[in-house]
Amino acid sequence: MLQVEQLQCRYGKVAAVRDLSIVVHPAELIVLIGANGAGKTTTLKAISGLMAPAAGRILFEGKDLTFATVYERIRAGIARSFQIVNLFDGLSVFDNVALSIFSREGKIARIAALADHDQDVRRETFDVLGRFGLNGKSGVPAGGLAQGERKLLDVAVAYALRPKLLFLDEPTSGVSTREKTQIMDTVSSVVRAGAVTAVVIEHDMDVVFRYSDRIVMMHEGKFLADGTPEEIKANKDVANILLGAPLSA
Repeated sequence: MLQVEQLQCRYGKVAAVRDLSIVVHPAELIVLIGANGAGKTTTLKAISGLMAPAAGRILFEGKDLTFATVYERIRAGIARSFQIVNLFDGLSVFDNVALSIFSREGKIARIAALADHDQDVRRETFDVLGRFGLNGKSGVPAGGLAQGERKLLDVAVAYALRPKLLFLDEPTSGVSTREKTQIMDTVSSVVRAGAVTAVVIEHDMDVVFRYSDRIVMMHEGKFLADGTPEEIKANKDVANILLGAPLSA
């Protein structure tokens, strides 16, 4: 589905991502791990179009999207959520998701006239909210949600774009251990039921090993390891960098 070839990203003279290559297959749930500054979010920015790479190629379903706009990537089937939740806090939960659907369908110019009358958008909005357990909060302003609910709504807004590939940047950051499980149970269930390929940045190792099909570790702008949870657990380089000692210790 996604093929990244020799990707390089820079902030001025600082190389944040160096000669990075990866292949992502359909219906995988990949977790991207690594210390702060390893280049994880920068990699997501380059693939999702928020940052132009210094070198390399990004191919999505065989099409070169290296320098495509964010809009073009969304239309191709790539969407993302953000580490810092990116919502319209003054709008209701319902309206945040409906706006995403209107945008996807090219109806933004007529949104004021259609918002209360477009039954297809209304039905789909409630369907998406139901998948994420947010139907009961549909009329609540997004700014009034608890942090865990805001995280789920941010993912729901991205999911409403009907992506084939969904990037999630630390969907469990800033929430309690209990909320992490609830968030990831919901997200994992939704993406697997919809056969959506997901790439998740995550720091909590319990979450990483519980939900991933495949784990990729970055270190100093490069990939250090790539494998199943069992293979990553047995990788001494990963253990030494993350914990300073083998995982068995």
